[in-house]
Amino acid sequence: MFELLFPFFLLVLFFLVFSIIWRIKARKYISSGTVASAYDAWTQDKLLERLWGEHIHLGFYNSGKKNIDFRKAKVQFVHELVKWSGLDKLPKGSRILDVGCGIGGSSRILAKNYGFNVTGITISPAQVKRARELTPNGLNCNFQVMDALDLKFEDGLFDAVWSVEAGAHMSDKNRFADEMLRILRPGGYLALADWNSRDLKECPPSFFEKLVLKQLLEQWVHPEFISINEFGNILRANKHSSGRVISENWNSYTNPSWYDSIIEGFRRPFAILSLGPIAIVKSIREIPTILLMNWAFRKGLMEFGVFKCRG
Repeated sequence: MFELLFPFFLLVLFFLVFSIIWRIKARKYISSGTVASAYDAWTQDKLLERLWGEHIHLGFYNSGKKNIDFRKAKVQFVHELVKWSGLDKLPKGSRILDVGCGIGGSSRILAKNYGFNVTGITISPAQVKRARELTPNGLNCNFQVMDALDLKFEDGLFDAVWSVEAGAHMSDKNRFADEMLRILRPGGYLALADWNSRDLKECPPSFFEKLVLKQLLEQWVHPEFISINEFGNILRANKHSSGRVISENWNSYTNPSWYDSIIEGFRRPFAILSLGPIAIVKSIREIPTILLMNWAFRKGLMEFGVFKCRG
């Protein structure tokens, strides 16, 4: 009997130990410094870049199309947001600010494919260093360490502001919107994509949903999620905004990214193995959060909001 139960006991023990490590090693938001530290660590261990490429955001999957390459879907996302937001109407040489630029993937596309003069900012010094390393000489991209809640630019300096999946890390959504719109010239374009919760006031979460949201906040340094409508209203009411804000939920286009981000490890196993055994443990550690994200977006607890408005 013991011999039959022993494998089951080991499996339970493994999941128990793994769960404890997962909770102890949670990346709970404390301040902007914890966001910087988390992204510094993700950048320096190179695991995220090896698996996700130079775009640390979700991809765009056209309806009805399957078997789209994960990394190509990310590039496609950039082009789709450019087209949807109207940035493609801007002339070459337009000044663009990429808020939360990561390691510069979107910035380089905006500069290379659209001829824009791009400034990328991130709170992570390691990301700025890596973005500069990946950017070819002659491309109109420059990168700076800067807090999105305290932009060191004069009013109206940029023709457009671009931000993808950065707002969920912002503790003050009003200040986040105000800073982006402040440095946008009158008539300039704002193109933003972010992770949002559904409206939790109109549709309160169940006990289980509260547990899921708690993990999504604490595992990836998010202070809070707000709904698409809430952030749209923040943009609409801002004194620097034209007041006309258009938003959509792109869940159907982006949701395949979650499973693909796990499958990518099997498609490119040497991307992980080449970094050593610690990288294997780190990659496995992220799987529960990715699965929770997938569940939350699939069930509508979370929504992928895209926003466009004019300065």
